[in-house]
Amino acid sequence: MAEPVIADKKPAVLELEAGTYFWCRCGKSAKQPFCDGSHKGTEFSPLKFTLDEAKRVALCQCKHTGNPPYCDGTHKNL
Repeated sequence: MAEPVIADKKPAVLELEAGTYFWCRCGKSAKQPFCDGSHKGTEFSPLKFTLDEAKRVALCQCKHTGNPPYCDGTHKNL
């Protein structure tokens, strides 16, 4: 299995509205932490997630989290 690109070694802390989002798994997106289609031609696909209400979130950008799409601190060990 291919390794994702580490987009950053810190989470993207964002205030998101309720809705559906697509988190980048490959690390190649120019719109981190969200997918822009850069995974095309790879084995990666984005992770669809939904928020039922507006919420502050910390989204993983190292792409190695054990709790995607959310940061779990794994970036501290990379």
